Amino acid sequence: MKAVSTQAVPHLSPEQYLEIERNAEFRSEYINGQMFAMSGGSIDHARIVRNALLRLDEQVRGKPCEALASDLRLYSERHRVFTYPDILVTCGPDRFHDDRSDTITDATLIIEVLSPSTTNYDRGEKFVFYQSLPSFREYLLLAQKSIRAEHHSLQPDGSWLARTFTAPEDGIELKSIDCSLQLGSLYDRVVF
Repeated sequence: MKAVSTQAVPHLSPEQYLEIERNAEFRSEYINGQMFAMSGGSIDHARIVRNALLRLDEQVRGKPCEALASDLRLYSERHRVFTYPDILVTCGPDRFHDDRSDTITDATLIIEVLSPSTTNYDRGEKFVFYQSLPSFREYLLLAQKSIRAEHHSLQPDGSWLARTFTAPEDGIELKSIDCSLQLGSLYDRVVF
């Protein structure tokens, strides 16, 4: 669902992008002044997103955090980039780009389900964009073709610690939101 097309439109300002995007039939991300159409996702991609969202939602109820799915646009002000993360978790008051409530400017946890066409982008440049968010503390990348998670967590010294999980019984501690995910449960109904 996160594939970024190589066909770009001419250079646009963030304001021009938002004007087009808010009226568009299909979603596009905005990077370096260009819009990139997003392709559709697979059923397994959708299942992994659903499973993760359900498990997070169960655990954040009654807390100041909220888990949200991919329909919400995220803006990195430092990089002037608009993306659509598969899942983001916000804690505290929501901060929006403008007076519309369709573009958020901060997240504590972001989850991306890796697709063959976006794996390098999600691990690289996109992670750099997310690191510029004020409250961003954890990044979870979930493989689509195998049971595998890459968990990145911000350390007190400003470095990022990366851990990989591959056993279905592995528990992934999301300390920034005081939650835990069992890896195998994220792959319920996924066919490999």
